[in-house]
Amino acid sequence: MPGIIIIGALVVFVGLFLIVTFNSLVKLRQRVQNAWAQVDVQLKRRYDLIPNLVETVKGYAQHEKSTLESVTQARNMAMAAGTIKDQAQAENMLSGALKSLFAVAEAYPDLKANTNFLQLQSELTDTESKIAFARQFYNDTVQKFNTTIQVFPNNLVSGMLGFHVADYFNVEGEAERQPVKVQF
Repeated sequence: MPGIIIIGALVVFVGLFLIVTFNSLVKLRQRVQNAWAQVDVQLKRRYDLIPNLVETVKGYAQHEKSTLESVTQARNMAMAAGTIKDQAQAENMLSGALKSLFAVAEAYPDLKANTNFLQLQSELTDTESKIAFARQFYNDTVQKFNTTIQVFPNNLVSGMLGFHVADYFNVEGEAERQPVKVQF
């Protein structure tokens, strides 16, 4: 009789452990997905602003066509990215292209004084700050999720329950870490 009680208590304990672990991992996975959705919202805002900015600059900088084309191409690649890793690479390319665009604007005093350009530049700068914050929040959430599924005793059951390490939003490669050089 005491053996049955011990086995029953052990089964109840293991069952409760699995339930609590599963529920906490589901909550963390949802936070990771929500954090990514917040990054996505800011990226969408960025994508919506870029065509307006490019059109404003076009009127002033007809001979800077290659810079404008690279911004448009980088935007399209970023919008088409499927995985978080692809998204990170595309976003890094887009950030570099935008830096080049703003450098072009420096060469045109009339453009720098244009109200539409200044407003768009301000909105894009604000959006870039929001993207940086959203990326940081996403990576913090991923770190918490990844740690939770990898620590003992959670690691004993997380894989069996279908939880796998989430990808961070990283800058890929040493070249992307370097500042953009613009030459005229």
